[in-house]
Amino acid sequence: MTMRALLLGVALMVAGAEQSAPSVPVLVELFTSEGCSSCPPADVLLSRLASESVPGAQVIALGLHVDYWDEQGWKDPASMREATARQSAYARALGNGDRIYTPQLVVDGRDEMIGTDAAAVKQAIAEALKHPRAGVRLTVDVDGGALVARGSVTDLPAEAAKESVEAILAVTEDDLTNVVKRGENSGRTLHHDAVVRALVSMGSLRAPGDVRQRATLKPEWRRDRLRAVVFLQGRKSQRIWGVGTAPIQ
Repeated sequence: MTMRALLLGVALMVAGAEQSAPSVPVLVELFTSEGCSSCPPADVLLSRLASESVPGAQVIALGLHVDYWDEQGWKDPASMREATARQSAYARALGNGDRIYTPQLVVDGRDEMIGTDAAAVKQAIAEALKHPRAGVRLTVDVDGGALVARGSVTDLPAEAAKESVEAILAVTEDDLTNVVKRGENSGRTLHHDAVVRALVSMGSLRAPGDVRQRATLKPEWRRDRLRAVVFLQGRKSQRIWGVGTAPIQ
């Protein structure tokens, strides 16, 4: 075998290993509102991150529509008090005090940036890949009008076990379109993906194990556009220690 052939073989082996290496799940949350004129470009960015390939990462997106814009002329039909509460918790954990704003992106509970800053969010995703995380394997079943989610958690990092983590179930819906009739986006047709429809605690963990929870599926949610997401969040640090997702059939 010639040296050239040997080097070519090694290069092909490395390329094959890179292509077959599993992507690391990273949670990207967007705090947004249909009442905010700066938010539609951020909604587009979230959809792009969730659908395009980010090297080494499986981006799992959550579109969290806050409710504090609802009194500014337009009530966002997807707004949730829970979204505002999550954003406020991040503000405290990330050193922003009581300051919350839209659009805001948070990557793995560790970094935050303006929701339209594509370069910053991709850099934060690359940084997130360097941190240890648990494995989260998720299975879902539909029982009548309810989702039954089961998560199996492995390899929980010691730092996560020390602070205790909360397992949280999110139900998301893709491909939502709405015509805004009032407020800053009056007259615009807005499109959203990964819209959070429900957030439910699955309990606490300090060691690898299993979690289970039910969540109501409302009739107006389109089953073929729904996904379940289970993530592990540090109760003190707010860091994401693992995340998994599965479609809801």
